[in-house]
Amino acid sequence: MLAGFCCFMNEKVSIITPCYNGAKYIGETIESVMAQDYEDWEMIIVNDGSSDNSAEVIRQYTAKDPRIRLINQKNGGSANARNHGIREASGRYICLLDADDVWYPSFLSEQLSFMKENNAAVVCSSYEHIDENSHVFGETDHCMPVIRTKDMYVMNRIGCLTGVYDAGTYGKVFLKEELKSLRDDYAYWLECVEKTGVAYGNQKILAKYRVLGSSTTGNKKKLVKVQWRFYREYLHLNPLQACTNIIRWGFAGLRKFR
Repeated sequence: MLAGFCCFMNEKVSIITPCYNGAKYIGETIESVMAQDYEDWEMIIVNDGSSDNSAEVIRQYTAKDPRIRLINQKNGGSANARNHGIREASGRYICLLDADDVWYPSFLSEQLSFMKENNAAVVCSSYEHIDENSHVFGETDHCMPVIRTKDMYVMNRIGCLTGVYDAGTYGKVFLKEELKSLRDDYAYWLECVEKTGVAYGNQKILAKYRVLGSSTTGNKKKLVKVQWRFYREYLHLNPLQACTNIIRWGFAGLRKFR
């Protein structure tokens, strides 16, 4: 029997959402989950020591829908919060949805159908970018149809908010907390692809990724340094390979947000 399968004899999706001072957007995120036309899901929201009223906002939704669960913890960073949620997850499939991102109503049904059509254990999809006011901007991020480990070594080819991983077949995967929540999602999806051998990209646009000016994504200089360190210290690429990948990654980013 495949590792972990006996614990996940269901088709439930576990949605893991870390939340740190996310009161402004968490309601929109939760409502996008509640609007899913696929109903067998649980949403585990880990309140990572927020100092705003995130917990109060979330409780309004847990009172409405028993599939939504709130876990409060001391601040430990997004990787720690995600791992807390993954440990608590009871679903066969794992999704990582941040507290300011949004799914279209057919996200889960489309992705699970796509997964079964391709006999896949990891899938992702194309997605749009939205600003602080939920307005779409920039170019759509179109995923690769087929993603292999070598593709992941160039850059993260899986938009974290669109990824679905079959933990029932390959066992749970946890984030690398030693990365201090910087590129931990990249390392997570890389490990998922390494376990399964391949991921498949659904070309349909099924989600909206929020870009905030104060976020790591918005801080381009900081992110370049983080990306370089990830190539050199985590992937152990030589300087030439790392430099080449930084250039490719940078041009990809320019195309997205121009």
